[in-house]
Amino acid sequence: MTPDEYVEAVLDLVERIPEGRVMSYGAVADALAERSGRASARLVGAIMARHGGSVPWHRVVTAAGRLPPGHEREARARLRAEGVPLRPTGVDMTAAGWSPGEDR
Repeated sequence: MTPDEYVEAVLDLVERIPEGRVMSYGAVADALAERSGRASARLVGAIMARHGGSVPWHRVVTAAGRLPPGHEREARARLRAEGVPLRPTGVDMTAAGWSPGEDR
């Protein structure tokens, strides 16, 4: 998979995250690792920072549930509007986490 194809795969996966659910940067990387040969949460974060404006970027958070850096206020408002269970420090990952296998 080329770097451009990986960017598209990340954005396509983020687009599939259902309203009211979230994935971590690492979970996105892990979900694409087998077919991409890449497994970097940091790379997913860089892709989201550079290209994520056209997808529901607020649905991608850290593994601990922290919201996207620099966009916490807007992400919290969007997630709250979608009914995502929130904690003072971010998202309740146990309740809101999603994986691609759940939509099959």
